[in-house]
Amino acid sequence: MEVRTKKERFTNPLYLESGRILEPYEIVYETYGELNEARDNVVVVCHALSGSHHAAGFYEGDRKPGWWDGLIGDGKTIDTKKYFVICTNTIGSCFGSTGPSSKIYPSDEEYRLKFPVITIRDMVRAQHILFNKLGIYNVEAIIGGSMGGMQALQFGVDYPNFAKNIIALATTHATRPWVIAFNKVASEAIVNDPAFKEGKYNRTEIEQNGFEGLSIGRMAGHISYLSPHSMDKKFGRDYVETDGLYDLFGRYEVDRYLDYNAANFSKFFDPISYLYIVKAINIFDLSMGYESLEAVLGNFRSKLTLIGFKSDMMFMPEEMREIDEAMRGLGKDSKYYEIDSDYGHDAFLVELEKFQDIIEGVLQ
Repeated sequence: MEVRTKKERFTNPLYLESGRILEPYEIVYETYGELNEARDNVVVVCHALSGSHHAAGFYEGDRKPGWWDGLIGDGKTIDTKKYFVICTNTIGSCFGSTGPSSKIYPSDEEYRLKFPVITIRDMVRAQHILFNKLGIYNVEAIIGGSMGGMQALQFGVDYPNFAKNIIALATTHATRPWVIAFNKVASEAIVNDPAFKEGKYNRTEIEQNGFEGLSIGRMAGHISYLSPHSMDKKFGRDYVETDGLYDLFGRYEVDRYLDYNAANFSKFFDPISYLYIVKAINIFDLSMGYESLEAVLGNFRSKLTLIGFKSDMMFMPEEMREIDEAMRGLGKDSKYYEIDSDYGHDAFLVELEKFQDIIEGVLQ
């Protein structure tokens, strides 16, 4: 499977929900497989908060593949011998598409905290413009988990004739206070770190040394992504062998896990981008501007497949059941599957074998 990474530049303004505009703007995207002559074998994959356009395959010199490599590839669930798969980096992210680290045209000044607040709908609008430019007007499916699931649902509402299938995993129709509260901890940790310097930090120093505020914020995120059962299974009450039990800062294995993952994350993810993306997640409400969830889902014409996970403490299964019940109440084509998993929210990235048959069945 060949991995192709490209960038498109747009000079027409992108009108945002906030009333502001982005002009010009760029979108980085990655493709796998071949586009057929009818241009109708397209599967769009949408990434989550910390993800990027690199959903599958390897870059030269990499030890780890793209974030959903277990699902995407030749002969895999999303078969790149059959489908042309495309994954874009959302605007606001820090992996190549226009975001806070981009320069304010025509100057050399970076946006940083001057970047406009963006929403999931803005992300989707930008992607749809890209697909139009590529001559892609209908797709077989749009698939995403977590924030990627939000994008998939938004596509179904805003562009009802675009996708034959919408497959949303581990997501919600409106972000609840529980998640907003975790995001508040992360945001406060970032902006109150003295190294933040009101957004004027040195990026080279962060890449080398990490960013304490983002590390702490990411720890809060990790706790919400996992579950008590998965932590029991993964760590138990094991103590780090080289640390003293009665040393004040001695660590349990779960401490070390959070330290390691959070420190690494803070070296490659931009703190301001993190602030903007969690803001977009917090704002997300599919029925905003409508009288009810049923009213907005009335726009849906795609077949909807929802996949929830029993132990997900971030976007709980009942949130997805609400969508399914509303869809079926409207006579829409919707199916909900609840996966028996102890892995928590991250199950959609880890326990692929538990739901890959569902996705394969939809695509077939």
